[in-house]
Amino acid sequence: MIQLGDIRIDLNDPATLAALAAAALLLLLTVLLVMAVRRAGAAARIGEPMLQHVSALGARVQALSDGQQQLAGGLTHVSEAQTQAQARMLQLMEARLAEVTARMGESLQGSSTRTARSLGELQQRLETIDRAQAKIEKLSGDVLSLQDILSNKQTRGAFGEIQLQDIVSKALPKDSYSWQATLSNGKRADCLIHLPNPPGPIVIDSKFPLEAYEALRNANTPWEQNEAAKAMRTAVKTHIRAITEKYLIEGETADGALMFLPSEAVYAELHANFPELVREGFAARVWIVSPTTCMATLNTMRAVLKDARMREQAGTIRRELALLHGDVERLTTRVENLDKHFGQASKDLAEIRVSAEKAGKRARRLDSFDFDEIGDPPRDPKAPPARPPVQIVRQDV
Repeated sequence: MIQLGDIRIDLNDPATLAALAAAALLLLLTVLLVMAVRRAGAAARIGEPMLQHVSALGARVQALSDGQQQLAGGLTHVSEAQTQAQARMLQLMEARLAEVTARMGESLQGSSTRTARSLGELQQRLETIDRAQAKIEKLSGDVLSLQDILSNKQTRGAFGEIQLQDIVSKALPKDSYSWQATLSNGKRADCLIHLPNPPGPIVIDSKFPLEAYEALRNANTPWEQNEAAKAMRTAVKTHIRAITEKYLIEGETADGALMFLPSEAVYAELHANFPELVREGFAARVWIVSPTTCMATLNTMRAVLKDARMREQAGTIRRELALLHGDVERLTTRVENLDKHFGQASKDLAEIRVSAEKAGKRARRLDSFDFDEIGDPPRDPKAPPARPPVQIVRQDV
């Protein structure tokens, strides 16, 4: 038995033993619990960094998973974009290839067209050259025939006359000249211009001797040139003298005549190297003309003819002007009368307008029964004076 103060514990008592066993068991459990708690706290303290590390590792794994997903999405997007880019590139390349093909086709077609056009133009130019060559050959033949014509005196005179006819017919009216006119001395003039007096009809001669000019042009040595120049002076002087004797008839023709040269070269040769022949022609009243100067001279003659015809018709023109003056005066008088009629008509229309306005006002007043505003009508100054009203006086009986 154990004595603890006032409490006695009997170790032989089963209940006491059971209680002691229970207390020991409880104590043991308490110690084990305390030890477990301590170990759990130590384990907790030891596992906390590990848990944090595991948590961080999980976060990283999650981030890696998210990144992998994003990377997979990015790779998918890149793949899709690359696929689209490749499709667009293929479409663009196909379009460019089609455009380049079309351009090359157009270029080739245009080149072939231009080549064909150029060949056609070249063919046309060759044909033109062929025609020009034919014309040149024909012109060469014409020149040879012209030389044949000029070498013959008769044919040369006919050629000069034909050229003169062409110039005169273009410059003058048909009734102002005659061909091969016979003069009183029996000589025939190549062309006779019917100018009024003064100066009178003037003759144009077209038979110029070209043999001396041809010899002068073909001379090679100084001696040949001198001889040809002497022959030229002699031929021109002789021709001037012949024109003076044949075609200058006092009282019938003008006191001068024209010597027509069918070549501008001969005209220039005379004025450049033989001015004394030109002066001798002036002295003999024979004017040397070329086709150009002949046209100018004929235009001057045309003005003279026009002035002469105007003078001939001066009386008729004066009479017509007098009649025209009378017509203008009558027209002026009639215009003045018409103006007076228009003035009177305008005045009458104004008076009619005033009367119509007054009638309209009176009609409106009558329509509204406004008799007080009507008043007495205005008295016509031309009407006779009104009689005074009769007054009746009643007297009472």
